[in-house]
Amino acid sequence: MNKGKKLYEGKAKILYEGPEKGTAIQHFKDDATAFNNLKKSTVEGKGVLNNRISEHILNNINQIGIKTHLIKRLNMREQLVRLVEILPVEFIVRNIATGSLTKKLGIADGTVLSKPLIEYSYKNDDLGDPLVAKEHIIEFNWATATELDLIKKHCLRINDFMQGMFRGVGIKLVDFKLEFGRANIDGKKEIILADEISPDTCRLWDVVSEKKLDKDRFRKDLGNIIQAYQEVARRLGIIHEETNITSVKFGKPKAVNIKKK
Repeated sequence: MNKGKKLYEGKAKILYEGPEKGTAIQHFKDDATAFNNLKKSTVEGKGVLNNRISEHILNNINQIGIKTHLIKRLNMREQLVRLVEILPVEFIVRNIATGSLTKKLGIADGTVLSKPLIEYSYKNDDLGDPLVAKEHIIEFNWATATELDLIKKHCLRINDFMQGMFRGVGIKLVDFKLEFGRANIDGKKEIILADEISPDTCRLWDVVSEKKLDKDRFRKDLGNIIQAYQEVARRLGIIHEETNITSVKFGKPKAVNIKKK
């Protein structure tokens, strides 16, 4: 399928014009970043795995009645998706305390939360993606109160579904982030799930050993990034085609110094 002009390039994906109005082609890169792009590397094969894993999860979310931007996977690295006006907010769902939550609040790492905690983060790398309140989102017209209520319901439903899915293959869903946007469907604007769901956007721990099977392996220099992502794909029953991921080599993480203006 022929791609149109580049619409957007982010840290892990490139978005191109799609073949029809209202569509786009989402290309998964092998770039790995952490700490708001201060740490970068190329992890060969990561984009292939994230494409397959995200396709698998989004297809299942579609089937539980939550609309997503995914139309179909095109090849090893690309998906055909609905063109979405992304809300400038990341919705973070936490089941177990770790990462920034433990650092900022002094909560013991690994604390199981009594119920899912939903946080809102303003999507702005220059500001460090700060946490914001529902009132900020409404005041600055990033989303309406009605949209936020719907998104909260979707977040909790997706969390419930994904916890069960991962628990069934011996993985704890520790936390994850979601992005939503407005899409034109049948002549009206609807809120749908967009972006991706993969080990890049989730924290996943083995149920028994608590081995990390996600991007924390890159953040914390734990190594075996591809092997961890491949283990997630294997447990989910995803079969890869035309490539032997285990033979792919990946670069060493490199710290990048950002000069202050």
